[in-house]
Amino acid sequence: MDILILGVYALFVWLIFFKFKWLPWNTVSMVIVITIPIVALTLMILTLNVVAPSTSDVRVVKYVVNVVPQVGGRVLEVPVEANRLVKKGDVLFRIDPTPYALTVKSLEAQLANAQASGREVIEQVGGAVGTLAAAQGSVQQAEARIREVLPRIELARKRVLDNRELVRTGAGDRFTLESAETDLKALEAQLDTARGVLVQSRGAVAQAAAGERQARERLAGKVGADYAPVAQVRAQLDNARWQLEQTTVVAPANGYAINLQLRAGSFTAAFPITPAMIFVEESYQVIALYNQNELYQVVPGDEAEFYLPTNPGHIFKAKVDSIVWAQGQGQVPNSTSLPTTGFGPVPPGRFPVKLTVDERDADVFLPAGAIGSGAIFTEHAVFLHILRKVLLRVSTKLDYLVLKLH
Repeated sequence: MDILILGVYALFVWLIFFKFKWLPWNTVSMVIVITIPIVALTLMILTLNVVAPSTSDVRVVKYVVNVVPQVGGRVLEVPVEANRLVKKGDVLFRIDPTPYALTVKSLEAQLANAQASGREVIEQVGGAVGTLAAAQGSVQQAEARIREVLPRIELARKRVLDNRELVRTGAGDRFTLESAETDLKALEAQLDTARGVLVQSRGAVAQAAAGERQARERLAGKVGADYAPVAQVRAQLDNARWQLEQTTVVAPANGYAINLQLRAGSFTAAFPITPAMIFVEESYQVIALYNQNELYQVVPGDEAEFYLPTNPGHIFKAKVDSIVWAQGQGQVPNSTSLPTTGFGPVPPGRFPVKLTVDERDADVFLPAGAIGSGAIFTEHAVFLHILRKVLLRVSTKLDYLVLKLH
């Protein structure tokens, strides 16, 4: 652009001083003719660098996902091809599911057993309740028998005393006395038996109550609506089913499997340090790096343009999304040691400006790591922006030239 402006300026000088000779060509005119372009171009470039700052470091950045399987095993299939676009959810590779399927079947059987045990506990509670009720009934029967026998014993004792008095006075019959004493002994034996039954029944009540409490305590151990052992096995089963699902690894997003070395028959493990493959997402970010004093007029929303050598002749329209006002030199490592500032002066770092590509270029493929040039157009001195835009368009046309001698 500078050369073009100088060329136009030289044309006017030639017309004025040599072609039409409107002004004399002398020392004064020579000094003026030489000074004007130097001062004007200097002022124009300095102003342009503020109102439309440019950079030769515009980068295309893409997210890289280290694909690490959640489970380990022998790889059965790798249907994806290297450097071919895959959609989100497409299968990247499959791991042998046999051991995980067997674990699922084993836990399904354990779950059935645990559920059966839960039903047995419920039945045990019902049985314990019935046993307790029966024992309490026996206690009531024994107590009723005792209440029945006690008055009869009192009556029998009175009859024995009466008959003894009659026999002593000679008015009674000894056979009747002996019969009364026999009846009294029989009733006392019945009382002793009833009391023994009462003691046994109360012991049975205590034992049945303890059995009921134990059964209810086992039944009370629940997680949600499930009996505790059932919930434990169900959780293990859910985890085993999840691991079985993880034997099929799918693409986390639209993108490409780069440098694909994984092959069927190899063994992979759930180890983050050694990913099974590297996956580059199709979506990208465009970052423009600027020196510190170039951004004080730039604000989010400003118009921007950039070009990449991978797309010769094409100008990408964009807007400033944000300025990342942070860089590594602004961070002190978390350490007990004194900060190391280096053996020499650290060069000032640059700040990245995130650009949002215009919708018209949203579908254009941009390779990760592509580096080009661009400019941001602020709201100041808009009339000078045309110069920067012309410079960008001339520069991108030069990308058609492949300057190699072989």
